[in-house]
Amino acid sequence: MTPVKLSKITGISYLIIFFAAIFGNFLVLEAILNDPVNTIQNDGLMVRFGIIAFLLTVVFDVVVAWALFELFKSHTLSLLSTLFRMMHAAIMGVALYTLPLTLNLNTAEQILTQVEQFNTIWLIGLFFFGIHLILLGNIIGRPKIIVFFLIIAGVMYMIDTGAHFLLSDYDSYSTIFLALVAIPSIIGEMSFAIWLLIKGVRDE
Repeated sequence: MTPVKLSKITGISYLIIFFAAIFGNFLVLEAILNDPVNTIQNDGLMVRFGIIAFLLTVVFDVVVAWALFELFKSHTLSLLSTLFRMMHAAIMGVALYTLPLTLNLNTAEQILTQVEQFNTIWLIGLFFFGIHLILLGNIIGRPKIIVFFLIIAGVMYMIDTGAHFLLSDYDSYSTIFLALVAIPSIIGEMSFAIWLLIKGVRDE
């Protein structure tokens, strides 16, 4: 497959991951956290769509891992970077097991326990994803601004995961950590996706 097609596949897959994750996280999970029982009992279809959205993020995470490896396989770090992204996808797949179980639960405590388990397992996966982003930044080399944000995002993912487990009062700083992770991640990964799409069009 040509680099042009691989660039387009990677960019489109990134966008699918981005929008599916927004729906799963900020609509479905937030709704469950804010009103567990009512969301599960009265908005069960939305929850099911949220599970599918997370499944799509895993599927296209694997696609991105493969496409990036094919694009940059001449780089010595490419295989290592791919393996760390695949670890993230695998752990995310395991985490997803917890969400369908919420559909059969009747108390807020039980539902929130499952969501907490999902978030904890996914958090571990994000540590490995952070390593992937750091390696990816070193692999692509340019544009420098995208490289900068990818590496910073990777470092922040790792720091945030570590802080979850090291700080007993993490919740007091959760908003700060969310911003430190979200801002460089959105800028870096979305810019990278758009750059790949533009690059694919230009090189045709």
